[in-house]
Amino acid sequence: MADLSTAIIALKSPDANDRSREYRKGNWTLHETMVLIAAKKQDDERRLKGCDKLEKGRSGEFRWKWVENYCWKNGCERSQNQCNDKWDNLLRDYKKVRDYELTSVDQQGQQQRSYWQLEKQERKTRGLPSNLLIEVYDALREIVDKKVPARTLPISAAPTSDKPRSSQPPPAPPSIPLPAEAEVSKTSTSEGSDIPESQAKKRRVSSTADDLVSAMTKGLSELSQALLACEEMRDKRHKDLLGVEERKLLLEQSKTEIHRQGVEGLIGAVNNLSSAILTLVADRK
Repeated sequence: MADLSTAIIALKSPDANDRSREYRKGNWTLHETMVLIAAKKQDDERRLKGCDKLEKGRSGEFRWKWVENYCWKNGCERSQNQCNDKWDNLLRDYKKVRDYELTSVDQQGQQQRSYWQLEKQERKTRGLPSNLLIEVYDALREIVDKKVPARTLPISAAPTSDKPRSSQPPPAPPSIPLPAEAEVSKTSTSEGSDIPESQAKKRRVSSTADDLVSAMTKGLSELSQALLACEEMRDKRHKDLLGVEERKLLLEQSKTEIHRQGVEGLIGAVNNLSSAILTLVADRK
């Protein structure tokens, strides 16, 4: 009954701080991933105890809101959509690795090594996720495979973190469809196994775009300064030409004045000379 009451409170009375939450972005840490897996495990147990009767007619959004609240209480500051997407990616990666581990030979008929014995590039070549940790795999196996009792993984196929893995897994058992809960509810355009690399590429593209914008801005600024300097030089040259023309005009005026004064002096001298001649002629008479 305590669990039932807790579920009622979680569904009908969400945290008052939901609107003020600042969700963390970027790659998921191992701690956040393990908290999410623990939240899904608690959610499955909660619904098996009868809390699912309260959620009949409700969408999966209420369940993922419960998962979000659980994650926040345990240091995983992610939204319900982030949790949902991450869970889908984890299931997809787990199924690929599990199916690979249950296959004893590859397409060439050779004994294949365990997933955790492969290099990162080999995993990509075989279409496997490149970064699924063994701790995450073990935690997912406890949740997913326990829902299908008839499909029990062999000991050699179940990875352990304490003992070395067998290089010869047993043959695959008969295929049994997984329950609807383990199916991926939505598809993602990005590859789940390469989320860190995809985000690293996005960061590199974003950094390149920022550098390009910065270079363009700097280039435009330098071009604008060059144009302003050119305009200033043209104005200065125009002013210099005007000054030269003014000096030429003053020089011409000076020459004209000097010429005028010379002519006036010459005329005065001629007049004086003619007066002197007339006076001399008069005196002789």
